[in-house]
Amino acid sequence: MQQLENWDWTPGIRQIGDFGAWHNTYDYMEEPYVSADGEKIAAIVRTGEEAYTVCVNGRPWENTFDKIWYLRFTPDHLPAALVSDTAMWTVAIDGVPWENWYEFVWDTRFANTGSHVTVAAQTELRYFAVTNDTPWPNGFLALNHLIVSPDGTSTAAVVQNTTFPEADIQKFQEGCFTVAVNGEAWQQQYVNVWELSFSADNRHVAAEIRTSLYDYTIAVDGRTWEKRFPCVWAPRFHPTDNSVTAPVKIPGGWSLARDGELIWHRAYKQLWHHMYSPDGSHVAAVAAPEFGKWTIAEDDRAWKARFNEAVTDAVYSPDGNHIACLGKSDGKWYIAVDDRIWDTPLDMAWQPVFSPDGSHVAAKVESGGNYTIFIDGHPIDQVFAAAWQPVFSPDGTRLLVKGVLPENQGGQYCRQVLEVDRLVP
Repeated sequence: MQQLENWDWTPGIRQIGDFGAWHNTYDYMEEPYVSADGEKIAAIVRTGEEAYTVCVNGRPWENTFDKIWYLRFTPDHLPAALVSDTAMWTVAIDGVPWENWYEFVWDTRFANTGSHVTVAAQTELRYFAVTNDTPWPNGFLALNHLIVSPDGTSTAAVVQNTTFPEADIQKFQEGCFTVAVNGEAWQQQYVNVWELSFSADNRHVAAEIRTSLYDYTIAVDGRTWEKRFPCVWAPRFHPTDNSVTAPVKIPGGWSLARDGELIWHRAYKQLWHHMYSPDGSHVAAVAAPEFGKWTIAEDDRAWKARFNEAVTDAVYSPDGNHIACLGKSDGKWYIAVDDRIWDTPLDMAWQPVFSPDGSHVAAKVESGGNYTIFIDGHPIDQVFAAAWQPVFSPDGTRLLVKGVLPENQGGQYCRQVLEVDRLVP
């Protein structure tokens, strides 16, 4: 959990550097990124020496690189990026590169809190994960679906540790893929492995696997469920008892299984992206009760609201009593909360954010080429050229809004703290 109580929650607007002037300073600049607390704005820029660096609040890093890729902020608000020098790659945090360099790095992952940073890396045709500049002890022939534990101290990925020619179908069907946790591979081999999940206590890993060309199931710490299914989707751990659930294909549609046994009994046309409430007392998923009609199902009961294109970015409130999501119908996006769709159609929207007590919902949205923040179905009185996810104060009385003002208003990046009771009609 981020230490929100330590952030500046003083009401008012504050300019963070003259972002509008950066375009005059640099002849090339990529899209900006903002720290979660709103105190820093950063962008990859090119200097006059045809080298690249990162500009943070108007000040460039001292070090320059041949190329910089995937700039983001760590949970403790440090700018981190993948950087290249003389055809080798590593991670730079706040301008300082790691000591070790690799032929390539990608797929940056952060812990939920703190400064742990993990990337996938490749050197001499071996693939592995690197956390805080420390690589796995073992490398593999291939690596994907990298994840990190909630505390960032453990890593897992799908790996290939068996060589087989591209045309060797029989060897492929015997199983050549498995899961590696902190560089140690499970003994079991599978035809395929996909989405992984860590338990809340960081100790266990579950995976979506294929045991033959036609059979799918879930493996937990290398032990597979006894039952097989025509298909499964990504597993999730219960937040308190470490049981594992996954959407599974059954006769007539899809349902939800726990440790291999069905716990939902309705058959949906599709069921995926399931999630638990924080205390584990409820479980919800994106569902299609009928073909081409998308909604949310919670505890095997579907909302009445329907969308004809998609439902995504569902999230529980901190108290577990409310759900919000994005839905798309006829080319427009909508925000829905507890089975009620907000009235305004949008060009784009981002995952909603609940106040700590669940009584308010805010979201970043785009409409007509401009960005703004909606709260409880209504826009605030300001549009932006760029904006970022809003954040509620720990007591829920204030809302942090981060955005770049339009050019006709100066183009500066501003951090604003607004009082919620003045935003809600």
